[in-house]
Amino acid sequence: MLGACSNEGIAFKKAEQSYAIGEYYAASINYKKSYSRCAPKEKDKRAVRAFMLGECYRHIGFTQKAMAAYLSAIRNKVPDSLAYLHLAQQQLKAGQYKQAEQNFQQYLTFDPGNELAHSGLLSCELGPQWKVKPNQYKVKKETFFNSRRSDYSPMLVGDDADVMVLSSTRNDAEGDDISGITGLKFGDLFSSRKNERGKWQPVEVIEGEVNTVYDEGASCLSPDGKTMYFTRCSSDPDYPRYAEIWKSQRSDASWSKPTKCDISRDTLSSFAHPAVSPDGEWLYFVSDFPGGEGGLDIWRTRILSNGFGGMENLGRPINTSGDEMFPVFRPNGDLYFSSDGHPGMGGLDIFIAHEDSLRGTIVENQQFPLNSSADDFGMTFEGVHNRGFFSSSRNDAKGWEHIYSFECPEILQTVTGWVYEKDGYELPEALVYMVGNDGTNLKLSVKGDGSFTQVLKPGVDYVLLGTCKGYLNVKNEIRVEQSEESEDYTLQFPLPPINVPVLIDNIFYEFDRADLTPESTEALDKLVVMMNENPTITIELSAHCDYRGNDDYNQRLSQRRAESVVRYLIQHDIAADRLTAVGYGESRPKVISKKLAETLLAGNPKVEVQENDTLTEAFIRNVKNEEEQEVLNALNRRTEFRVLRTTYGTTLREYNPEDETKKAASQRREDAAKDDDFIF
Repeated sequence: MLGACSNEGIAFKKAEQSYAIGEYYAASINYKKSYSRCAPKEKDKRAVRAFMLGECYRHIGFTQKAMAAYLSAIRNKVPDSLAYLHLAQQQLKAGQYKQAEQNFQQYLTFDPGNELAHSGLLSCELGPQWKVKPNQYKVKKETFFNSRRSDYSPMLVGDDADVMVLSSTRNDAEGDDISGITGLKFGDLFSSRKNERGKWQPVEVIEGEVNTVYDEGASCLSPDGKTMYFTRCSSDPDYPRYAEIWKSQRSDASWSKPTKCDISRDTLSSFAHPAVSPDGEWLYFVSDFPGGEGGLDIWRTRILSNGFGGMENLGRPINTSGDEMFPVFRPNGDLYFSSDGHPGMGGLDIFIAHEDSLRGTIVENQQFPLNSSADDFGMTFEGVHNRGFFSSSRNDAKGWEHIYSFECPEILQTVTGWVYEKDGYELPEALVYMVGNDGTNLKLSVKGDGSFTQVLKPGVDYVLLGTCKGYLNVKNEIRVEQSEESEDYTLQFPLPPINVPVLIDNIFYEFDRADLTPESTEALDKLVVMMNENPTITIELSAHCDYRGNDDYNQRLSQRRAESVVRYLIQHDIAADRLTAVGYGESRPKVISKKLAETLLAGNPKVEVQENDTLTEAFIRNVKNEEEQEVLNALNRRTEFRVLRTTYGTTLREYNPEDETKKAASQRREDAAKDDDFIF
């Protein structure tokens, strides 16, 4: 008997040591041993050990085992009334709403004002109602991404959301050790990529130096895709180790050796679940740092060039006395997170926080079927659409998480634009300034293909200005009408380069004369717009001829034609001192660009040319086909402009392209005021 008591005491001591450093799985093994070695009449001991066993199972997500342990603790008259609260929370998580309601009520007899118990009671009422009346979300388990262990916190990356990064404790994770916290392997980051046909490829360990023998998971990406933040939990057999946030830089297709993010000097608090705001200025994260609302809270810190600013708690109504975890942003700025402190279905539910002009921050439960009575968290969105992936422990007897897809039908009005060099390729370094008459004022980065997509609001007028260093600005304006179905507005931003001549398409002259034809009006009006959108430039207007005809005659004809274009611009209120007319005759034959070479090779007829070929008389005469010769001669007969200065009228200040969008908005306000129309 003494031996049994001694063994019980040793097991209990080991359990206490493991629990103290947060190794709940290891502690559960020894609490269970200690409980089983206590005689039935030792009710006090059995109550304490059963309660602690329930605490361990609660932390590692073993819901059914946790309920059994708490019930045993209550039968043995455990002195800690928290057994009723935690039992009710686990019953809620199991979808046992009636039983949970009884135990929440029982706990409130000990602690009448407890926020979590009152929230739990409301959950017992709302959960069944939401389950009977599901919303429009469509949810599906994605077995392709899932293993026989935990898979969670998916993150879609890439310009086309064609790469998924996820956290997993599958057997392919680094190292062979089993976590004393979860009883599983330590997690690592994995990825999957779509192939050319849009099919997801097998999940593989993420390339680079991110993963270690420790626990890595819950990652996010900066808006430019160059920095990845993730959670790392190291381990120590003697001391508790707290979660930390690390970051890694993209190097080609892999990730560099990560460095720790020094958010605070506090070494006794956890920092986990990073999320970067859509503007790239704030790092949101989860912490039990002192001064919060209780449990785990969502905090944020400003991202600086040399580190981070001070910490800010998001406060209420987002944070509660429960746990708020796994923040993530939709590209439109909506903040999604998971919580067990707000009323919900049970376990962690997914919520959205958005701003209301009258009521301030509004927190809304996303209800069933996106939420379940189990843990639901870690969303990722496919571009601007309300679809993507998330993780959930629903329908898993062991409480392990798996990847699910979701989609919610919505009427979504968007603008998709492409910024590219006029007569050239995409400009991935471009910026688009977007101003709306509702107060919208955004600076949009473009993807690698020069495109961007942005959600629009019905009834709003927008001005968008495409800009890139070394190029002129191009402006577009759209008015978004109310619609009963989704609609995408498509805009083009062909930016003329500053340092090379730019072809003016569709300028036509009367045969053998300098008079402009009526068909030229559209192109000339676009040139007027371009000059107004770029008020700091002066340009040279040049006209060119092919080699046929007298050289002197061609030069004089081209000069008169260039002057015709300048006269048109002056007649349309472009200052004369911003314009210079030059006729080059046949002295400057066309030089073939890479883009033009591709176009000619793909044309009908096909013309065999290469980049940097110069269309001299000798070059064209060497082409045997007369039809191809005429194509090349037509390229030499052209009207172009090139930028001479970019500082016209800017002697007192540097030109800022954002001013132009604001100026356009101001002008539209004035125009609207004249006819009592829409105010912009």
